[in-house]
Amino acid sequence: MGEENCTVLTEFILLGLTDVPELRVFLFIVFLLIYGVTVLGNVGMIALIQVSSRLHTPMYFFLSHLSFIDYCYSTIIVPKMLANIVNEDKAISFLGCMVQFYLFCAYAISEVFLLAVMAYDRFVAICNPLLYMVTMSQALCVKVSCCYLGGTVCSLIHLCLALEITSYRSNVINHFFCDLPPLLSLACSDVSMNELLLYIVASFNEVTTIMIILTSYLFILITILRMHSAQGRRKAFSTCASHLTAIVIFHGTILFTYFRPNLGSSADTDEVATVFYTVVIPMLNPLIYSLRNKDVKEALRKTVSSKIFSWRIFF
Repeated sequence: MGEENCTVLTEFILLGLTDVPELRVFLFIVFLLIYGVTVLGNVGMIALIQVSSRLHTPMYFFLSHLSFIDYCYSTIIVPKMLANIVNEDKAISFLGCMVQFYLFCAYAISEVFLLAVMAYDRFVAICNPLLYMVTMSQALCVKVSCCYLGGTVCSLIHLCLALEITSYRSNVINHFFCDLPPLLSLACSDVSMNELLLYIVASFNEVTTIMIILTSYLFILITILRMHSAQGRRKAFSTCASHLTAIVIFHGTILFTYFRPNLGSSADTDEVATVFYTVVIPMLNPLIYSLRNKDVKEALRKTVSSKIFSWRIFF
């Protein structure tokens, strides 16, 4: 298109997941239920870790921040998506779009780093159990702060370059939230630098964190195989099974969405994959850690029992 068709925008239109009226009520109910479980699961996990003394360890400190991140980036996306499903007006202001993209990007990248830190935590716990509390308890807040700082810096770089785009050929975003690739596809100016930087930053984050994860689990596997007791091997594996499951689901979806060839791909396929890691994964993580973790289940049982006992005494 020519420059005459490019304009400076004050708002965007998010097309959403479907334009079929018959599906709106169904999709609204489904995503509302998913979001309800997400909020309940992640906030409940944070509260349980805070009130249960047996969960006051570095592993669960990291898990509470994982739940916080999942809650945040789900809340950034889902309420607006639910509103767009039922409303005819699907507009979002330019500022609102940029804020949504920035916050989502910051929390998503922070989760990438946090999962790598949690892999290192499992490595120390299994390979050096006698030094675990000494090694991991030192500067816990610094480790988590670095995850948030990494997410903030990376997303800020993308945001600054996105704000340099002065005009767009259309204000219609074929997506359900303000993600960077759909925005770049509408730009009138040259966005090759944005695309290159997006690829470099995403590749660096993925390669670095995956290498940390693979190295940690390689040493974990070697340590487990050297154990003479079958019970010890099962116990060691159970301590990292939940985390490994969360990693495979999250990174697998990210790699499928952003690092696969465009040949044969479609916008519908991209949206389904994006829905999975923005909406479904934040719901799955607390379920994975609660259903597969004996410590969490035991802490939940004791907390609920103590509350019921307190209520009986009160009444």
